[in-house]
Amino acid sequence: MIPDKFPALIPYVTCGWPTPEVFLDTVDVLAEVGCPFFEVGYPFSDPIADGPTVQATSTEALERGIDLEKCFELTAEATRRSGIPAVAMTYANLVFHPGLDEFCRRLKECGGAGLIVPDLSFEESEPVKEACARHGLELVSFLAPTSSTERRKEVAEVARGFLYLVAVRGVTGGTSATGPELKQLIADAKAHAGCPVLVGFGVKEPGQVTDILKAGADGAIVGSALLEAMRKAGQDSAEVTAAVREFLKPLVGATICAKREG
Repeated sequence: MIPDKFPALIPYVTCGWPTPEVFLDTVDVLAEVGCPFFEVGYPFSDPIADGPTVQATSTEALERGIDLEKCFELTAEATRRSGIPAVAMTYANLVFHPGLDEFCRRLKECGGAGLIVPDLSFEESEPVKEACARHGLELVSFLAPTSSTERRKEVAEVARGFLYLVAVRGVTGGTSATGPELKQLIADAKAHAGCPVLVGFGVKEPGQVTDILKAGADGAIVGSALLEAMRKAGQDSAEVTAAVREFLKPLVGATICAKREG
């Protein structure tokens, strides 16, 4: 199950990127700075929900031979070394190809706690949710700013693990939804969800994390901005992990302040 340690900052990293070794060292730092779990993207050739930053890392990982089998191997090593579980994010084709039960079994065995499938519609999610449950995983649901009031209630009431609120219109790393719009989405989600509510897509700065928590959410997810910081640092493990530490500490600090104030 996904750890219930909130408020929290949850980082997204692409599996095996920029190299398998640097990826593993990076996950160690995620645990070191206080992240209770991490979101790991399994590279896919047509990542429709991802912005250019995540797409580029996914393409580069695929070119390095990071296929599904390698993703499972690296996830197992990363969770073993770091001591924190993973929530895998990938696309339906990759999940269904080996078979739902086989995918979920392997993910659980390698330290997975949950699964996110951005191109899986709410109406089509029940078989995946059931397979996850059979193997001790939680399928994370999405809510977007464009969701109707009825859809927000419908999705939130059955959400498990955490409810992922999309703070942008479009793909990852895009422009954040307006303040009132996001606050209303958080309020609607919290009114009906029986699990933590996290906000992602477009999170870049500590001030955003503070605002998200003050609006009532339980945490924030950061992906594109973290990957950009890693890219700027190159492929030397010491330099990348130093950049990750420097980037994440202020964002994690915002959640620590929220805990003290709460």
